[in-house]
Amino acid sequence: MSSATHDDVIALMPARRGHFLLESGHHGYLWLDLELLCLNPEPVRRLAARVAARLAPYSIEVVSGPLVEGAFVALMVASELGVPFTYSERFPNPRTNALFPVDYRIPRALRARVRDKRVAVVNDVINAGSAVRGTLADLEACGARPIVIGTLLVLGASASRLAADRGVALETLASLPNNLWTPAECPLCARRVPLVSGLGPEPLGEPAI
Repeated sequence: MSSATHDDVIALMPARRGHFLLESGHHGYLWLDLELLCLNPEPVRRLAARVAARLAPYSIEVVSGPLVEGAFVALMVASELGVPFTYSERFPNPRTNALFPVDYRIPRALRARVRDKRVAVVNDVINAGSAVRGTLADLEACGARPIVIGTLLVLGASASRLAADRGVALETLASLPNNLWTPAECPLCARRVPLVSGLGPEPLGEPAI
C-alpha cells in the first residue's frame, strides 16, 4: 500500500483512547467514531474506488457489507465494480454471553440472490472482526462463496487470522497495530480504569477483574 493511501485512510478515522467495550466482547484502548466516516462521502468514495481496484482481480459477482458504515462502503465498492450489493444486519445472540455475542444476517429477500455467487465482504474497519465474521458465516449459510474481504483499515492481527481461518483473501488500504483483550486478561481492568461503551461517556460499571 502507498504511504499516501495509508495517510488518506487514517485522516478519515476520528479516534478516541480510553477503556472501551467492543461489539465482540473484547476490551480495547482505541475507539473509532465511525458514525462520522461518511459525513462527507466524497473522500470515502475515492477510497472505496481503491478498494474496488484491489478486488477486481477476484472476479467478484456480489459485494456484501455489514450495517451500518461497512455497508455504506460496500455499496460504493459494488458501484465501482458494477456488481449487485447486499448487506447484513446485526442481531443479538441470546445463546451466548461470551465473545462475539451478536449475529449478522442477510435479509430474507436477498438470500437467494447470493447463492452460488462469488462474494466480497467489504467493511469500513476491521478490529476484532465481529461484523465480518458474522457476515461471512451467514453468506455461507445462504450458499454463497465468499472469496475475499476488503476494507479501508485493519487494526491489529485479528483480520488476518480471520481470513486465514475462513480460507479467503484479505485486501486492505491501511493497517495499524492494536491490542485487544478478553475481559479476564484486560490490563486496563487490572488497573481499575473505568470501562465505557464507545457510544457514550457513561461508565458501564466496575472493571471486570
